[in-house]
Amino acid sequence: MSLSPHPFNRQRFFLNAPLIPSFSPFPPVLLFLTLIGTDSGCPTLTYKILVAADLTDASLNLIRVAEDAELLTCAPNTPALREKLAEAHAIISRDDVLLNKSLLDAAPKLKLIARVGVSLSGVDLEAATNRGIVVMNTPGTNAVAAGELTLTLMLALSRHLVSAHTRLKEGLWLLDRKRQEGSQLQGKTLGLVGMGRVGSIVAGRALAFGMNVLAYDPYLGDEEIDDERVQLVGLKELQTRSDFISLHVPFTRETRTLIDEAFISAMKPGARLINTAHGSVIDEAALAAALQSGHLAGAALDVFSEEPPDNSPLIGMESVIHTPHIGDNTHETMQDLSLQIVSQVLDALRGDDYRNVVNLPFVAGLDYETAQPYMALAERMGKILQSLARTRVRRIAVEYRGEEAGGIVKPVTVALLKGILAPVFSDLVNYINAPILAAERGIAVTQAKGLKTGNYASVVSVQATLEDGEVITIGGTLMDRREPHIVQINDYRLNFVPEGMLLIMGSFDQPGVIGRVGTLFADNNINIAIWQTGRATPGGHTLTVLTLDEPMPESLLETLRGQDFVRHAHQVEL
Repeated sequence: MSLSPHPFNRQRFFLNAPLIPSFSPFPPVLLFLTLIGTDSGCPTLTYKILVAADLTDASLNLIRVAEDAELLTCAPNTPALREKLAEAHAIISRDDVLLNKSLLDAAPKLKLIARVGVSLSGVDLEAATNRGIVVMNTPGTNAVAAGELTLTLMLALSRHLVSAHTRLKEGLWLLDRKRQEGSQLQGKTLGLVGMGRVGSIVAGRALAFGMNVLAYDPYLGDEEIDDERVQLVGLKELQTRSDFISLHVPFTRETRTLIDEAFISAMKPGARLINTAHGSVIDEAALAAALQSGHLAGAALDVFSEEPPDNSPLIGMESVIHTPHIGDNTHETMQDLSLQIVSQVLDALRGDDYRNVVNLPFVAGLDYETAQPYMALAERMGKILQSLARTRVRRIAVEYRGEEAGGIVKPVTVALLKGILAPVFSDLVNYINAPILAAERGIAVTQAKGLKTGNYASVVSVQATLEDGEVITIGGTLMDRREPHIVQINDYRLNFVPEGMLLIMGSFDQPGVIGRVGTLFADNNINIAIWQTGRATPGGHTLTVLTLDEPMPESLLETLRGQDFVRHAHQVEL
């Protein structure tokens, strides 16, 4: 049976990435051709594409000259937007356009949302997915621009270029050469926190300047670093050795205020900090205090926790170089972003290709109402598994036992992979690309039978094998087919709802543990909402899951880990 007159290349759909040999996700051609609405003949629609962003003329001309497309334009967040969106099949916008459920409900013909850049802020992904609307973005296009800006800021910091320029503009020649004395990059040590696209570009440029380059990325192995001159180190070593630290991490729950008072105090005295990634990874008050005390020599920031940064203590400090989020604001990047997003939209509407799609629409033949709760459970199981893993996940085996159709194992597996990879890739991982990213990281996926994870009417089980040979098994189920519950971790039988801030603690089965933990938490004003403990054998080991009202500070977590009854402790936010 022919689904579409358009040729479909499976390898091209997966962005030329290696496929997982033992697992195949939903057939993408069925999902998307059904979604876009092609029939047995060529599509008769003229696709109306609403552009509510500043794109180049060359990219807009691709729409103007297309026989099957019509260009609509309007300014972001104006009354005309809702009116034109009602007739549009696709919208191209930036994150200044709020596409919530209310607006989507007013767009009955909408098939596709395309975001210029990587940010999906303001897009109601759940509402879009429920409607079968494809959501896509353009990740990585600005990597060179962001990398070059990082080097620009590093050079400006090291030579005091901004203050030198300002003084000369004010008519002051170099009156105090000692005060204006800079430093060379050659021979200095650069520490990169994050080695993704931008981090790798910065590393290459820094090596050309004769710098020593260290990198911290807990999700990379030495064999995955392209240049052997880049040394992969632990975070503490990077802090104490680096003259410059540059941040290149996505904003996730794990990286929120990663650069806090404790991190900064561990940095090398006189070091400098550069951030072109995301403003919320820095505690701005702590950074300002370190600059005022002289512990750090300077900082250069293109992003802020609140933009515009009207209330930031860093604005106006002499030791800070600040720019207004211009990481991707180059002529070349704007050309590339504009052409890429328009090409993606046209290809998707025509059913030719689906690059950089970030959601997985459910269509006829797949019961989304049935699958969604299991996928939510599986994704949380994946996040818990990743938090417990001491080394990298190398293999997962997935089993579903229950009353639902056998096809449920495929979306459950995709959701598990997304949960495992979310701490690594943040918003860059989704239900479409999780299997691809897993394959690229060498994670093998198989379907299992006979995993011993409790007697329930329906149960999702995953057994993960880590790089060091350790095996972690997790079982979960749904209560009333809606509420997710974790019912087993390894040999420990439990029953807890995987939501909120969780502390997972392995301890020895001995008297006084509850009291000592309660006292420690009470002394630090941490409230325990729920306490669940399972044990394999009396007097042996126990596993405790605490639901907390607020996250534990890292210092308190380290104190807990240092207690004589604690075997391990992990904090995860779901």
